[in-house]
Amino acid sequence: MTRTLERSAKINRVLGFRQPDLRIILEEITNEHNANAALRTCDAAGILHVHVIRANPEPLAINGAVTTRADKWLEIHHHATAAECFLSLKASGAQIAVTDLGEGAIPYTALDYTKPTAVVFGNEREGVSAAVREAADVRIKIPMFGMVQSLNLSVSVGIILYEAIRQRMGRGFFDERRLSPAEFEEMLDRWLDL
Repeated sequence: MTRTLERSAKINRVLGFRQPDLRIILEEITNEHNANAALRTCDAAGILHVHVIRANPEPLAINGAVTTRADKWLEIHHHATAAECFLSLKASGAQIAVTDLGEGAIPYTALDYTKPTAVVFGNEREGVSAAVREAADVRIKIPMFGMVQSLNLSVSVGIILYEAIRQRMGRGFFDERRLSPAEFEEMLDRWLDL
């Protein structure tokens, strides 16, 4: 009984921290191990929604050993195209930021993550596609000073998400629930059944 009460209290607490208007988008990630590690980072950072863009109709393969089952606490949305993914996000007022090392990208710390935001990460080899880059509202970059100009996907996700957390904590976003009462109750019922 005590264990059930403790689990219920933890689920309530964790769900209360979720940031439904801060989303991560993974575009055509080819290394599923890295994608799974990024899912684990998303859960730790209070993300609720992760979008996966891939032309391959098969959903992202989940490796529970890598995610430590964090994936079951995330809403993973699959999209065949970036246009399909961006349509509802832009309609809801979210700014779309893409990670990009190209000229004109601003430092990731300069973006205001307290606004509804979706951050797109491409694969380590090619980054985000030209179509995604063009459709984005802003391009952001993590400064790099080494010979290799790339970071592991989950590292990049972690760096950017924890800047978003820093900004949101400073504005009290973790002091009260961000989900509406109806959304919270719906998610709570689902999570208690997991």
